[in-house]
Amino acid sequence: MTPRWLRNFFPYLAIGILLAGLGYAISFGRLEPADFTYNNGAEIKTVDPALATGSPEGRIINALFEGLLRNMPTGTEPDETNSIPLRPVTMGMADTFEISEDGKTYTFHIRETATWSNGDSVTAEDFRWSWQRMLHPETGSEYVYQLYSIEGAVQYNTGVLEPGGIVEVEHGQRRTKTELFPRASISRGELIAHGIWSAADGVVWADASASESTDGDHGHGGSEEESETPIEVYKVAVYASDHQLDTLDLSGDSDEMLFIKHADDQQIPESVSSKYTRCFHVLPDFHATVGLKVSGNDQRTLSVTLVEPTPYFSDLVAFYPLYPVHREAVESHGAMGWTKQENIVTNGPFLLNDRRIRDRIRLVKNPGYWNADSVSLEIIDALSVESDTTALNMYMNGQVDWLTSLPTMIMKDLMPRDDFVSAPMLASYFYRLNVDQKPLDDIRVRRALNMSLDKAKITERVSKAGEIPARSYVPPGLTGYDGYQCGEFNVKEAKRLLAEAGYPGGEGFPSMRILYNTNDNHQAIAQVIQQDWKNNLGIEVRLENMEWRTFLSNVSETQFDIARAGWIGDYPDPNTFLDMFVTDGPNNQTNWSSQRYDELIESAKTLRGNERLKALSEAEKILMEEQPIIPIYYYVSKNMVSGRVKGFSANIQDVHPLHVLTVEDK
Repeated sequence: MTPRWLRNFFPYLAIGILLAGLGYAISFGRLEPADFTYNNGAEIKTVDPALATGSPEGRIINALFEGLLRNMPTGTEPDETNSIPLRPVTMGMADTFEISEDGKTYTFHIRETATWSNGDSVTAEDFRWSWQRMLHPETGSEYVYQLYSIEGAVQYNTGVLEPGGIVEVEHGQRRTKTELFPRASISRGELIAHGIWSAADGVVWADASASESTDGDHGHGGSEEESETPIEVYKVAVYASDHQLDTLDLSGDSDEMLFIKHADDQQIPESVSSKYTRCFHVLPDFHATVGLKVSGNDQRTLSVTLVEPTPYFSDLVAFYPLYPVHREAVESHGAMGWTKQENIVTNGPFLLNDRRIRDRIRLVKNPGYWNADSVSLEIIDALSVESDTTALNMYMNGQVDWLTSLPTMIMKDLMPRDDFVSAPMLASYFYRLNVDQKPLDDIRVRRALNMSLDKAKITERVSKAGEIPARSYVPPGLTGYDGYQCGEFNVKEAKRLLAEAGYPGGEGFPSMRILYNTNDNHQAIAQVIQQDWKNNLGIEVRLENMEWRTFLSNVSETQFDIARAGWIGDYPDPNTFLDMFVTDGPNNQTNWSSQRYDELIESAKTLRGNERLKALSEAEKILMEEQPIIPIYYYVSKNMVSGRVKGFSANIQDVHPLHVLTVEDK
């Protein structure tokens, strides 16, 4: 007998299968059938490990690249939550590693059989260069703070300079104006002085002992063509122009050089430009100041020195932003060109064979992968189908083997099926609030928005897969950690707070916008929240959806009032959630700032055990009381996996290594 859910859904299913078949028959017809096909959801933004941030990107990058360590399932039998945990193990580029007794030095040994897809050997220098690229301020990596535990990394990324410090200066000609990394010529030396030039005052050195307070290089009487913005200048004793040297000999001869850092549209008088060499950056010298050292005749040993012992550092090096990239490919084809199919060089179990925008990415087995014999799948298709309903239709029709997202309207009917794979996740669904926007700059308004939401209604009527309504940002279940909860659902108190803020009954409250990326579930949740705020507070909000790349760009630039967000823990520790919201953190994206919060996150780096967890809990208390974000629910994973797929298991991060999967013949 046909199940009732299938009979009810059949009209949609039949139409969807027809449309899916018509829409994708051409695509499938042009390509050899894949061994394994899954729906990756939104069109990915990038396959550059340093620039990616989303789960769709992570799934592709994990197949194309590999880090020092690899997160792998720890067994074959699920635990009481139906999960098989992932742990970072030496199934990556490093075959062994040691940790010093004080926990501050990690030494990784790159396996001799590790190669790039073009045949080059993978070396420790590949990791050092890739991490330098990630830390370089112009790369703009949103995950850059994952490297901040390394000695000198923060200073390099933020450009903190001290007189007498060893610096590197980038100057000369870049291939194109938009080229960020690789860099132009590099000079290395000792910083004598750092100052500011302006048309009104000339050069004023921060270190008065370095020279006279001004050098007389002024403008020409207030010309409108000259820059009114102060411009940074530097005096450097240059010793070398070889940025490959680990150590810099300061005992030899040096040339004192003057550098000025200005944009193309800033006008500099001839009296200044004739004396100063234009530069792009003056940063602490990476090789001399950052705790990364390469050793061995074959450059296969990487030593990493941390500021303080970091209990989750092994998890970080197994996380995709810290994967290496091929230097020659980046330098030859540039920041925007090296990831193209015809240019990319990778080191993971699969190769990028084909990419069709808004259709699919085709991956093929990498025969040069160090562990290729263990990889069963020869061809993988990752589809870019944003509609969960369309994707389900394709799954039911046998065109797709794995769904990473499911339509909520029939979730309860899907959950009892044997091919529904689910478990609790270390992940939170939440809304970001742009606190620079009025009236979201008022903490009372932010609290009112939170307390007026019936989050249980969202989990019971919309998501419907066992999600838990959230009152904290850090999900439960982390050993020894007690988080802090924000206000509970209380319409009366929410109305009082809104009235106290000057908007009784919503009167005078400006129209605002909820931004979300195109997805049926995100839309349904936004509609419930929109209705709750209207019914409970009397305020109107608009809904706006955007495709994934545009959405990420808008959120990154805080071009929103309220924005949908989700965060999956990068490692099993509360810090992976809380360090996002430090002042100006790349993933903060709310414009919120708290000095005390920053201090607590920083102090947790040097604390141990319960004291460390207590500091993190106190930080979460500030976050939940000031409410730059509204936690909505804790995720559970929701996957549909064909019975012919073997090796797939649930885990708290919902990360599934493709190279461990096998499939039975259709």
